[in-house]
Amino acid sequence: MTGILDGIRVLDFGRFIAGPYCATLLADLGAEVIRVERIGGGEDRYTTPVTSQGEGAGFLQWGRNKRGMTLNPTCDEGRGIVEKLVRSADIVVANLPPASLTALGLDYESLCTIRPDIILTTATAFGSSGPYAERVGFDGVAQAMSGNMHLTGYAHEPMKNNFPYVDYSTAAFTALGTLAALIHRNESGEGQHVEGSLLATSITIGNAALIEQSQLGINRVGSGNRGQTAAPSDTFKTRDGWILVQVVGNPIYRRWADLMGEPEWLDDLLFGTDELRGNNAEAISQRMARWCETRTTSEAMECLVAARIPCGEVLSPEQTLRNEQVLNSDILERVDYPGLNTPAPVARIPVTLSKTPPEIRNAPPTLGQDSAEILSELGYSDVEIADLKQKRVI
Repeated sequence: MTGILDGIRVLDFGRFIAGPYCATLLADLGAEVIRVERIGGGEDRYTTPVTSQGEGAGFLQWGRNKRGMTLNPTCDEGRGIVEKLVRSADIVVANLPPASLTALGLDYESLCTIRPDIILTTATAFGSSGPYAERVGFDGVAQAMSGNMHLTGYAHEPMKNNFPYVDYSTAAFTALGTLAALIHRNESGEGQHVEGSLLATSITIGNAALIEQSQLGINRVGSGNRGQTAAPSDTFKTRDGWILVQVVGNPIYRRWADLMGEPEWLDDLLFGTDELRGNNAEAISQRMARWCETRTTSEAMECLVAARIPCGEVLSPEQTLRNEQVLNSDILERVDYPGLNTPAPVARIPVTLSKTPPEIRNAPPTLGQDSAEILSELGYSDVEIADLKQKRVI
């Protein structure tokens, strides 16, 4: 099936998550993506190893649907290959600090001298301007600086999210910006520089908390799993596990109070709005906890679902893989790769399109899998390719 980005070539110079996964999203939509990594392989290829060769779990997700080549872009011959690649491409994705981009000739001004209508998509830790522009950073650093860790943990201990939500959200935002830049280029013929940053993403996601602080000076501190702006919004222990319940809005709260057998709480002035219930969340969570502790997870979920109260089991990764909703929603696709014991459950792009559905067409490339083929397409002879390999340019 032809993807909506069929005919678009993307060069992926990304590392770790934000840049590579941005390119993955474009690949899922049909773009031809060439992953360019250093001779021995990028660090992100080997993070959290799961194959016999040491390839990582994350790489099996964000490496899919890509062709792969190795390259040393710092030597003269490597720079010549980069120039030819850029001349053949529509988009360059590179989540590197500004100084590194310039050193590699991947800054927007340098790229434009090769192809004036090129689209450069970058993602940095802190943005390309300001006092932190040249600092490096990861997802957790952005979580820390956005206020998220302060509010996610406890008053005495900040805590970060285990999953790197900032990285993946940055990838999604930059992919969105890249698609907008493509639309603009189709209309005007102009390329442009699309910039994202981990700090901007994390602040965007937590913006409501910052707005509240600026207006009310409320100085919230972390309260663990217990929410502060509505209740009950917390995790609760059952006889054989844990569940999470989120009650937001008066209609759901009325159903919850009926389920608890507490009709008088509907008229209690302490619980009249989400804000008031958030202010008195501890008492409400205690009532919910007493209800849950006498029931199994299955029993509690059955009652809550029947009452149409938002809830979910707290699942381990193993339980998530076996969950009936996950299995029946086609969220995960089994993708084989050399060195795996069994095909890996790789998450598809988390949106569906009824006319042009994204798809996982190919497994991630092995190291340098397509180097010779790509160079041949650029006009290099077999002898020249062999010489470049012997010199460790590729």
